[in-house]
Amino acid sequence: MNSIHILKRSAAAIFLLFFTIQTAQSQDYKEVHQKNILIDTHNDILTTAFSDGVSFDQDLKGRTHSDLKRMKQAGMDVQVFSVWCDGKRANPFAYANRQIDTLYAWAARNPKDMMLVKTPADLNRAVKEQKLGAMIGVEGGHMIENSLENLDKLFERGARYMTLTWNNSTPWSSSAMDENMPAKSPLSGESAPRKGLTDFGKQIVQRMNKLGMMVDLSHVGEQTFWDAIKTASKPVIVSHSNCFQLCPVSRNLKDDQILAIGKNGGIICLNFYSGFLSPEYEKLGSEFDRKHKAERDSLLKINSEPYFANEFLFKKYATEVQQLRPNYTAIVDHLDHIVKLIGADHVGFGSDFDGINSTPQGLDDITGYPLITKELIARGYSRKDIAKIMGGNFIRVFKENMN
Repeated sequence: MNSIHILKRSAAAIFLLFFTIQTAQSQDYKEVHQKNILIDTHNDILTTAFSDGVSFDQDLKGRTHSDLKRMKQAGMDVQVFSVWCDGKRANPFAYANRQIDTLYAWAARNPKDMMLVKTPADLNRAVKEQKLGAMIGVEGGHMIENSLENLDKLFERGARYMTLTWNNSTPWSSSAMDENMPAKSPLSGESAPRKGLTDFGKQIVQRMNKLGMMVDLSHVGEQTFWDAIKTASKPVIVSHSNCFQLCPVSRNLKDDQILAIGKNGGIICLNFYSGFLSPEYEKLGSEFDRKHKAERDSLLKINSEPYFANEFLFKKYATEVQQLRPNYTAIVDHLDHIVKLIGADHVGFGSDFDGINSTPQGLDDITGYPLITKELIARGYSRKDIAKIMGGNFIRVFKENMN
C-alpha cells in the first residue's frame, strides 16, 4: 500500500472519528435536554395574544416567540404565563382576570396537551402525563388595586407569584425604574414615590407568604428589594432578571442582592432580553435610536408607551436589529456569575419571550432552548446541576412556598 493510500485512509478515519464525536455530542445534549424537567418562569404570550388578536394554540411561527406546538418542540414542561398590564390601564384587576380566563380557555381547548398547575402535585402530574403545565404569574402589584382581598382572589384563580412592581411603582412599593430613572418612568411628571415598602407593602409580602404565593422581586427598586427580603419568611423568586456586574442596568441584580437571595434560599431566573444581557447592546441600540429618532417620535405621539414604538421599529428594521444582538451564550455568562456567588441551587430561566423585542442570536424563538443545555454541558456543568438549573430549583422554591 503506497503512502497516498495510507494518508487517504488516515484522513477518512479522522473525519469519521470527528463526525462520530460531533454526532454523539449533538445527541447527548438533546438527550439531556429532553430527559430533564424544563421550566420557564416568565412568558408574555398572554399579553401578545390580547394585543395581536392571536391564540396560543394556533401556529404562530414567524409572528411570536412561542405557541403551544413550539413549546413542545422546545421540551418545555412547565411555563409560567405572565398576567400583565401597564400602570395606566383602568381596572387592572378585572383585566388580570380576563387574561386568566383566556389561559383557562386555552387549557380547556387542549386537554391532551396542556393543563393548569396550581400545586406541586399538579406539576408532577403534568410532567408524568407529558402535558404542558400552565402556571400563572402576575406581573405588577398594581393589578391587585391595593386590596388584600384581590390578592387572595388571584391566588384562588391560580396565581403563584406576583412581582411587587412592574416599571411603575404602587402606593406601597417603589420600582427600579422609579428609583433609578424617574424621567423615563411611567409616573414621569408625578411626585416621586416613597422608596421601599410601606407598612401595607410589608403586609402584602406577609399575606403572599401565608397564601403560598411566591414573592417576585424582578422590576423592584433596591430599597423595595431589601425591605421585601427582610420581611419575607419564605424563599423569593426573581422571575426574569440578570446580573448588574455583567450588564449594569437598573433591572439587573447587584452582587449583594444575589448573595441575599442565596441566603434566603430563593431563585434567580435569567431574562433573555439582549439589553439585560450585554452592555454593548445598549450602546449599539443608542445608535439605532438616533438613526430612527424622527420615526420613533411620531410613533410615541400615537401611543406614549415606549414598548410599542420599539416593537414596531424592531420589526421594520429587523436586519439592522440582528446585528445588535449578543450570542445566546451570554445567558450562560450570567448564569456562571450567579453560580460562582451562590451556587447552582439558586438559578433558573425566565426568558421573557413575547415580552421582549430583542433576543440573543440563536434564540429567535423558544425552540432554541436546547442550545442553552448544550452550552451548560460544554462549560462542564454536571448532569445533577443541569437538572436543578432547568427546573429542579424552581420546583424546590415552589414547594417551600406552598408548604
